[in-house]
Amino acid sequence: MANIKQISANNGDQALLGDTAILTRLDKAVAWARKFSIFPYPFATACCAMEYMVLSTTPYDIDRFGALLPRFTPRQADLLMVIGTVTVRQGPILRRVYDQMAEPKWVMAFGACASTGGFYDNYSTLPGIDRIIPVDVYVPGCPPRPEGVLDGLMALQRKIQGQKQKLINRLDETTTPS
Repeated sequence: MANIKQISANNGDQALLGDTAILTRLDKAVAWARKFSIFPYPFATACCAMEYMVLSTTPYDIDRFGALLPRFTPRQADLLMVIGTVTVRQGPILRRVYDQMAEPKWVMAFGACASTGGFYDNYSTLPGIDRIIPVDVYVPGCPPRPEGVLDGLMALQRKIQGQKQKLINRLDETTTPS
């Protein structure tokens, strides 16, 4: 006990606190946790889907970045990965999938076709999904290399970490019984 009093007297309470606790704001802690718990929903429409599957193999292991198992419904996902060519007729479907996702939600355009329409230059191909939904990260390539997708995921994680997180105050939501 004498040691603690001596440290406190010499270095102040900051020295004691620095070794025993981490001080942060709640929104920063939520952002840190969110960036490592991304739940992707793959909207796979073309050949890039084969490259998406490679991300779960041993050399790349997307799980280590917190983008664990793909979700089977957009209602359980917070990252919409649009993988491949999107036609004009698929545009409303893509918008409906995006609207079904809960906030916060992010979008990754996976490959040249999702980003710009790719080498297709015709009336039936959508020239980029950003005409339908907002895109947070573009991953270039035809098809993109797995390392490029992981780079895009890490860029998204940095974006999530830097965003202001909305926190719900449960006390404001409760009503007093009458």
